[in-house]
Amino acid sequence: MIAFANAVETLRMANYISRRPLYRWSVVSPEQTAVTASNGLVITSIGDLASLAECDMVFVCGGVNIRHNTGDAVRRLLRQCAASGVPIGALCTGAFALASAGLLDGYRCAIHWENLAAISEEFPKVRFSSEVFILDRNRITCSGGTAPLHLMLHLVRARHGAKLVMDISEQFLVERLRASDDRQRIPQPACIGPGYQHLTEAAAIMAASIEEPLPLVELASAVALSLRQLERLFHRYFNMNPAQYYMNLRLRRAQELLTHSSLMIMQVTVACGFQSSSHFCKAYRGLFGHSPSEERRRHGGTAEPRTPTWRASPSPAQLEPAALPNFNPLVAKPHQASPEIP
Repeated sequence: MIAFANAVETLRMANYISRRPLYRWSVVSPEQTAVTASNGLVITSIGDLASLAECDMVFVCGGVNIRHNTGDAVRRLLRQCAASGVPIGALCTGAFALASAGLLDGYRCAIHWENLAAISEEFPKVRFSSEVFILDRNRITCSGGTAPLHLMLHLVRARHGAKLVMDISEQFLVERLRASDDRQRIPQPACIGPGYQHLTEAAAIMAASIEEPLPLVELASAVALSLRQLERLFHRYFNMNPAQYYMNLRLRRAQELLTHSSLMIMQVTVACGFQSSSHFCKAYRGLFGHSPSEERRRHGGTAEPRTPTWRASPSPAQLEPAALPNFNPLVAKPHQASPEIP
């Protein structure tokens, strides 16, 4: 709902401030029914499926149940739009629908950081990235949260100028227009201090070495620190040693794969750098209070285990420096017509 509202409200405000109908939009569901969001609010489908091919842009807005809600009807509809030449976009997990329809193969794609690891394993032909949003030819993808607001502001600026974008930002109390390549996860100011850059570099190397964890001595050398200096930094900022942080990072990656992919538990074990399933299960239970199999059951177990062509090693997009997780208790050339965004 937050992704949907941020996208639509930006266009509404553009109309309101300009006093002109710059944008029109409609909501379409393949079943022509109302759609209930995870917060209980209902969005009514008011659009005509037959009119999608005439739109300037079509966006898929996905939520927590995107895998369950992406059926053959959705994929067929998206392929028809793509075949007619309509630029297609995705907000938040809507990128899963495009990827499962084969419409993102060979494209760069932004998706919410929580889904990045799992979806990268499932669709190796798509170049997933941790950027806030991406415009790649006729595909427009956006991570989620408030990111759709910034995506729409960029689209508005390309078509109607910076003054209108400034006025919209003032109305919404947006102090900075985020660039497409901004990081999704931003370090909290309280974390920044002496040695923080070394800590960021060490965490990025850890995140890029999940499948084959590096020895801590080698990690410290890579960031030009002694092991003792590295340990002091982790204790200062996270109240834990580097080994604990590294283990938590690997276990959180495992949780992402268990909840957002259909990889078998043994595949998740290997992908997260564990040599045995017993060690993995014990560590997982120690952090989350339940086993990996219980985690899978808690999320419905909707995806059948499969034997995919998958890569446990991070993609180039995953090697980008990332903001430090807290383990503690632009612009594409627009069409000239005003877009109608279902």
